[in-house]
Amino acid sequence: MMKPKDIVLELYKSDVLLDTNSVREIIHPEVLIDWNSSKGFIQMNYDDLLSLTNELAKAYIRSKIRISHIIQEGNLVSLRYSHFVKTIENPREEMLIGNFFVIWEVKNGKLFRGYQMSNFS
Repeated sequence: MMKPKDIVLELYKSDVLLDTNSVREIIHPEVLIDWNSSKGFIQMNYDDLLSLTNELAKAYIRSKIRISHIIQEGNLVSLRYSHFVKTIENPREEMLIGNFFVIWEVKNGKLFRGYQMSNFS
C-alpha cells in the first residue's frame, strides 16, 4: 500500500494535472477542496476538479510542479509548490501560473479533503 505522501505526489507529477483519467484515479469520489486564492474562495468537488483538469488541458501543453516542501503526518500531507506551464502558442517558454500551499487528507488510498491557498503571478 502506498504512503499518503506518495499518493499526493502522484497528482503533482509532470502533466498529470492535464490528464483527466490520471486525476480520476487519484481523487476520491467524495473529494472536496476548499481553495482560497487571490481571487477569492472556491469550493470544488469531484466534477469541478475534473472540469478544471479539462480546462488546463485545453490551455496548456505541459504542466510542471516544483515542490519546495512536503510534510506527512499520519494521513495528512502538506506541500508548498510552484506550478509552471507551457502554452500551445509559446511551447518553448515556461510560465509560472502561481505559488500554492495545500494540505491533503488521504482516505482509502485517494485524495479526499484538500485545503489550498494560492497566489497567482
